[in-house]
Formats: sequence, structure tokens, C-alpha cells
Amino acid sequence: MSFDERTLNGMSVFAAIVDTGSFAGAGEVLDMSQPGVSRALARLEKRLGIRLFDRTTRSVTLTDDGRRLHEQVLPLLTALEEAASSVTVGARVVRGRLRVNVDPFFARLILGPRLGAFLDAHSQLELELITRDRLGDMVADGFDLALRFGEPRTSSLVARKLLDTRILTVAAPSYLKRHGRPLQPQDLNGHRCIQFRDPETGRPFDWEFHRGSERQMVDTRGQLLVNDVGSLHSTCLAGYGIAQIMALGSDLLLTDGRLVELFADWPDERFPLYALYPSRHNPPAKVRAFLDFVLQLVAA
Repeated sequence: MSFDERTLNGMSVFAAIVDTGSFAGAGEVLDMSQPGVSRALARLEKRLGIRLFDRTTRSVTLTDDGRRLHEQVLPLLTALEEAASSVTVGARVVRGRLRVNVDPFFARLILGPRLGAFLDAHSQLELELITRDRLGDMVADGFDLALRFGEPRTSSLVARKLLDTRILTVAAPSYLKRHGRPLQPQDLNGHRCIQFRDPETGRPFDWEFHRGSERQMVDTRGQLLVNDVGSLHSTCLAGYGIAQIMALGSDLLLTDGRLVELFADWPDERFPLYALYPSRHNPPAKVRAFLDFVLQLVAA
């Protein structure tokens, strides 16, 4: 005999009759009519090939086969109910292990200094924060959530934009003193430009300049190609060359004069940050809580 949904329903009806001592009582507990209870039990007895109850007009008593079945089924039904209850609670309670794939710059700049408060608020949660320069196969790698800069490639993942940050073209005062200041984007052809590697393609990012609907692409050249924001910032600050950086996290570098924005009249290039996760339907409480936490951070 195969065990399917109808069999499971029959077992539930059987257990309810035993618990309440009558077909009518089982119907009230299960919100079924008494004839519906009788039909469900009859189907179960037919599938099992045994009689489960001795019935009279006044009483319902278990047969020997029924008693043996009840002794075996009751623990199983109880375990199923407890498992279902545990899963339901898990959908509401922030607990378990949460694995997050995070852009290293965002992890260092935004997440790291504030993670303590989040973990203190969710003591049943274990957070595994993995910093990588690329997304990879998020599902195969076992991640619950990813936080990545750049437009996401087409996939089955849910992509939720968290912010757009401006892209700035900057240089250190020491570089400008030695090499002069370019007055417009096309002047970059004669300057050292520090290239930043796109983690998804492996090629340097294009240098773009946006102003309203106007867009310019500049073919910049340079000996240096880097793949992390820390190296990009440090070489630019040292006066080696000109770089394109995100406005996010660069405020102090600009306000204290360590970097100079070159083309403030081209202010409209943006770079997005996305949250990526596998399913739009009923994400676990731990994913929702972490998303809410990140949204609060980027809003601030």
C-alpha cells in the first residue's frame, strides 16, 4: 500500500475518533460532517484491509488491529504536528544559520561596524558573512542572501535594489600638481588612469560620464589594474593616478581635501547595490530580518 495524502488524512480522522470517542466528536474537532468522517474511515479500512472499530448504536471501540495501529500511529502523528509547528515558528522567529555573500567594500564600510547591534537583537541567529568579489552560483554555494554592487545578470534570483551611489572621477592633489588637472573627460587620454576590474567579466570597467541624457565613453589607459576598492583608494591617495570611485564611503576623503572631484559637471553616473535571494515567496524570517537591517543602514 502506498502512503499518500488520502492515507494521511484517514489516519488523522482515525486518531480523532479515538481521542473523542465518537464519530460526531471527531467531526467537530476536524470541522467535518459525521458522514464525511464515516467515509474517510471506511476508505482507510479498505486501504489497510482491516477493521479498526467495533461500532454499536451507543459506542465505538477499537478492535485489536485498531489498537495496534493507534499505538504505532499516534507517535508518528504527534511528531508530524511538532515538525509542522517548528517550521511555522521558524518562519516567524529569527534563528538558525544565515549565510550571506557580500561585496568586500560594503562589508567593511557599512556592515562590519554595525553588525554587533543586529546580532545582539537576534541571539538565536548564527551569521556567516562571506566576502567575495563576485556572486558565483549563489544557490549551489548555499547562500541565503547576497549583497552585490552592479546590475545583476538575468537569473531566477529575486533582485531588490537597495541604493544607487554616484560614480566620481577623482585624483589626489599631489597627482594634479605634477600632471595638471584635466578639464573635461576627453582630457583623460593623456593621464594615468587606475583601472578597476569588473568581477563578473574580468575586464576593466568602462569609464563613463553621464549628464542628464548625455553620455560620454572615454577610452582610458593605464598600467595598473586592481580588483578591490581598498587598493583603488590607496593608490589614488598616494598620487599615482586618476580613479573612478563610488561616492559611498568617500565623503571624508573629499571634504578633507585628500581627493579632488574632477568633473562635478558630469554628476549623473550611478552604480547600484542589490540584495539577491532565491525566492520571492515567504523568505525565511532570518532573511527578512537581515534585509530590514541593511535597508535601515543604507537609508541612514
